Amino acid sequence: MKLGVDVLFEKHPGLLRDKRVGLITNPTGVTRDLVSVVEKFRAHPDVKIAALYGPEHGVRGNAQAGEFVAFYRDEHFSLPVFSLYGQALKLPTAPLADIDATMRDFDTQHAGKQVERTMLDGIDVLVFDLQDVGTRVYTYIATMAYAMSAAAAAGIPFVVLDRPNPINGVAMEGPILEYPRHSSFIGVYPIPLRHGLTTGELARLFNAKFLPQKCDLTVVPMEGWRRGDWFEATRLPWVAPSPNMPTPDTATVYPGQVLLEGTNLSEGRGTTRPFEWFGAPWIDGFVLARELNALALPGVRFRETWFAPTFSKSAGQRCGGCQLHVTDREAFRSVATTLAILQTVRRLHGAKLELHADYFDKVMGTSSVREAFERGVPSEKIAATWECGLTEFAALREPLLLYR
Repeated sequence: MKLGVDVLFEKHPGLLRDKRVGLITNPTGVTRDLVSVVEKFRAHPDVKIAALYGPEHGVRGNAQAGEFVAFYRDEHFSLPVFSLYGQALKLPTAPLADIDATMRDFDTQHAGKQVERTMLDGIDVLVFDLQDVGTRVYTYIATMAYAMSAAAAAGIPFVVLDRPNPINGVAMEGPILEYPRHSSFIGVYPIPLRHGLTTGELARLFNAKFLPQKCDLTVVPMEGWRRGDWFEATRLPWVAPSPNMPTPDTATVYPGQVLLEGTNLSEGRGTTRPFEWFGAPWIDGFVLARELNALALPGVRFRETWFAPTFSKSAGQRCGGCQLHVTDREAFRSVATTLAILQTVRRLHGAKLELHADYFDKVMGTSSVREAFERGVPSEKIAATWECGLTEFAALREPLLLYR
């Protein structure tokens, strides 16, 4: 298959000709042969790259979640680099142990992540080339939405070089975000938690249905990608989109396991298996694994594990917990699985499990799930309430799909 960046130069060589390009990218912005899109643009005689813009984690992808990246001039590329994660509103200074609380507070704000008008001085076109992971909470799609709005306001075109949804473009999970009440940087518009779209399709949806001012949008689609494809079907090399998304397996469990960020459970940040490992110092992994496996949840088995995060929640403490082993990806439903995990932990440990209500609701996109959870409604009944919304969303997105 061919990525949008590969198709761009093969079939649309004039799209960026003689234009000063602002490029939103990070290490995932590579060709099929692992050539950086920045290097590709710089080497092309008809493209003049004028500035780089980094999402959360930065253009080089080395910043941890919640870490502020100041404006700088990249020595290797000789280009100015603007951060789209807090450059306009610097993150508060906090000890590393408090980074989770800092991130929860900052990521529920819209402020500080927009492309300021002065950042576009001298730019003729904005190009977006980032690998998404298929989950609404992942902040790159919010960065794209804000950048599209900025391009519309500035009267410059916006180009998306499309990439695959690594957890396929068929399955959808979770509630539709309640807009505008629960809109935030970790969920701007009313889409489900697992959305089943590529970045190019999301851009078309945002432009057609949600942006207050439409932008001059061009999506350069991939060739050879099918909606049912998981990432390995593409035979592309996996470049970690962020420090805590090391493998496609991480992306598979992420739609549900990201909910743990809204609790006092460790979601495995600071370990080698973030989001696949989870636990707390007060959990016995053997007991939890036994109770979770007794539920016979589809497509997953749980194995007891112990770990000590090097940073983030429970840093330096031995945590008991489990690792999710997905045995059947088509049957596995990450969001419903994580709700069952939380209900089991609550049953075993009661008030030791704490939910950060506002952040949990922002991740979920609604307060109704947390409220049902607190009332003891079974996870399968909670999940059943999403079906009507997902059916309506499927109809909404249908005319805007690029791949069938």
